Amino acid sequence: MHTLDNRLKRQNLLDILFRNITRLSAFAVLALLVGIIISLFLGSQLAISAFGWGFLTSSEWNPVTEEFGALVPIAGTIATAAIALLIAVPVSFGIAIFLTELAPQWMRRPLGIAIELLAGIPSIIYGMWGLFIFVPIFAEHVEPWINDHLGQTFLIAPLFSGPNLGIGVMAAGIILAIMIIPFIASVMRDVFDIVPSLLKESAYGLGATTWEVMYQVVLPYTKIGVVGGIMLGLGRALGETMAVTFVIGNAHQLTASLLNPGNSIASALANEFTEAVGDLYTSALIELGLILFFITFIVLSLARFMLYKLGQNEGRSA
Repeated sequence: MHTLDNRLKRQNLLDILFRNITRLSAFAVLALLVGIIISLFLGSQLAISAFGWGFLTSSEWNPVTEEFGALVPIAGTIATAAIALLIAVPVSFGIAIFLTELAPQWMRRPLGIAIELLAGIPSIIYGMWGLFIFVPIFAEHVEPWINDHLGQTFLIAPLFSGPNLGIGVMAAGIILAIMIIPFIASVMRDVFDIVPSLLKESAYGLGATTWEVMYQVVLPYTKIGVVGGIMLGLGRALGETMAVTFVIGNAHQLTASLLNPGNSIASALANEFTEAVGDLYTSALIELGLILFFITFIVLSLARFMLYKLGQNEGRSA
């Protein structure tokens, strides 16, 4: 009996220790997040005091006269991420459908491994490939076609007319799309694989096509995971630095054309932080980092809210 009591006391102590360690770990992550926010806010105080809300709406960026505005990097960040998603989501969906429904069994595993390997390639490799391989091809063969066709189309002409430089916002968006496709496709493939075979076979037995099975059976069953994978790719696209720096052009100019050079928050920080001279210049760059943090936070919060609403709707339909 005495031995049993000692064992129960030891297990109780270990259980208390385990709960406290996990609680401490959770609060440590929260404290780290709060610490990052406070550090960025304190570091950007000088720029906030000097420019106020005008920092968000000004396109001026002149270190000589110490006039700084975040509009160009914000617009570049949002534009490149949007282009990346527009390309990556349908391509990733097609890859996932092929791997789970159409590809022969002997092909699925090698292709799946290849996609996962693409996700592990460092971003600087994508940037170098983009600058030395993709940009010349894009400038010589793709941009002239865009100028001749889309650049002459009513309403969207300002978006697709510009010099055939190769580098620019669209090039950066395409490189980002190539980078996030492996992430989104891997998540979609994994969530598609968890759909019970009975559901799909029943739909096929009723005469449904592959597209009808995916659209009416697989997607409703896995929509929360699909949205999560898309948001994972968007999170990487918003914060990507080196690959964007190589191909976006790093120009602080605000133009409607996606073919013109531009800038993003991450590339501006990577290019200019080590060369920042003066407290105001450094503070403006730190404020850019704070803005990127809030953009990412807002996007992820919206994603969580969307997943919550999807879960609620599933509960109601059930």
